[in-house]
Amino acid sequence: MNRNISTIPKIPELNRRLLFTALMLIVYRLGVFIPTPGIDPEQLIKLFEQTRGTIFDLLNLFSGGALERASIFALGVMPYITSSIIMSLLVKAFPTLEAIQKEGEAGRRKINQYSRYGTVLISCIQGFMLAVTLEGGLGIGASVVREPGWMFRITTVITLTAGTLFVMWIGEQISERGVGNGVSLIIAASIITRVPGGLWDLVRLVKTGEMTVFGMLLLLMFFAVIIGIIVFFERSYRRIPVQYPRRVVGRKVYGGQTSHLPLKVNTAGVIPPIFASSLMIFPATILTFVNVQFLRDITDTFLVRGFVHDIIYAGLIIFFAYFYTAIIYNPDDLAENLRKNGGFIPGIRPGKKTAEYIEKILSRITFIGAIYVASVCVLPSILQGAPFNLPFFFGGTSLLIVVGVTLDTLQQIESFLITHSYEGFIRKRGMKGPRRYGI
Repeated sequence: MNRNISTIPKIPELNRRLLFTALMLIVYRLGVFIPTPGIDPEQLIKLFEQTRGTIFDLLNLFSGGALERASIFALGVMPYITSSIIMSLLVKAFPTLEAIQKEGEAGRRKINQYSRYGTVLISCIQGFMLAVTLEGGLGIGASVVREPGWMFRITTVITLTAGTLFVMWIGEQISERGVGNGVSLIIAASIITRVPGGLWDLVRLVKTGEMTVFGMLLLLMFFAVIIGIIVFFERSYRRIPVQYPRRVVGRKVYGGQTSHLPLKVNTAGVIPPIFASSLMIFPATILTFVNVQFLRDITDTFLVRGFVHDIIYAGLIIFFAYFYTAIIYNPDDLAENLRKNGGFIPGIRPGKKTAEYIEKILSRITFIGAIYVASVCVLPSILQGAPFNLPFFFGGTSLLIVVGVTLDTLQQIESFLITHSYEGFIRKRGMKGPRRYGI
């Protein structure tokens, strides 16, 4: 990879993709600072200082600070992710939707269109609830809305829904014309913007004497160890050997080679924590907006902080790890493709036995990957509470998303470089494709 990085300036297409990705992320960050009409941004930021440690903190993290500024991007991409989760569940539940998805590219586009419709609906619901909550001063009673009323609510819903759709469009454009997964990059960029503030908080703790320099170094070393563990697991594969038989065609012998089927330990990547966070944020947001003390107590107990929250969160991560793996990997299809290409796993009969063997391996490595992801996401939260009370400025979920998205993006760049090198080798050797003849 290091050797290939030096060739990036020589590849115009890759440069264009990287530049496009950077420009789209800059556009997103600029939009974070555009406030929603009718709100006093300075008063809102002061109000958020009084709501630290609540569900608004988590919402603000994934929006990159857009929520505390009441920006036009305050909802971020979470409505789109929530809609995608719901649509994925519906596809598995209804055979009609599953048949549409299996129609190829046209079917996937139709499912994506349904997800966009769901995004609009969820954005309208969350936008209206956020407008009502802002009128009430986030439950504290402070005045952040200049002219409360239905005109403000309708304007806020339209503005926030349009902002979410624009962020969704930016993510899709990055995925199509840039480098990396657009939605994941937007979330990672939002999280990274909090790093300077977190580092400054650590320095402030050292200056005030609440933490020693040695303690700060130990904390940074702990983060480095976690990053190393994440990189190790993200780069780990279970390779299933595949044998291709020899074929004699005329005087030539083809095949007879040994290959492997690589299966990642963390097959689902950063999708499980993102899906789990989104699924917990949606009901927590609704319960927070409802001005009933009993429901607020449920939110604080089960969905914000504490042992119960960590258990639910870890369970959702494990569930989505298996769920997403089942979506992207179908053992029956893998076994059928091996059979069509003449390949087989040594010691395993082709067909149903091969599918069962692959499913068994997938279940085992998915369990390991799910436990690893859940542990990384929950451990810092546990260490933040009593009796440890460690001042983490970067949660496990945030760290996993940032490192995972970075590795995926670098891997995509590396694949692009390898493809470009292969094409350059063909041109250098003067090799030509098959000659085409007109009729």
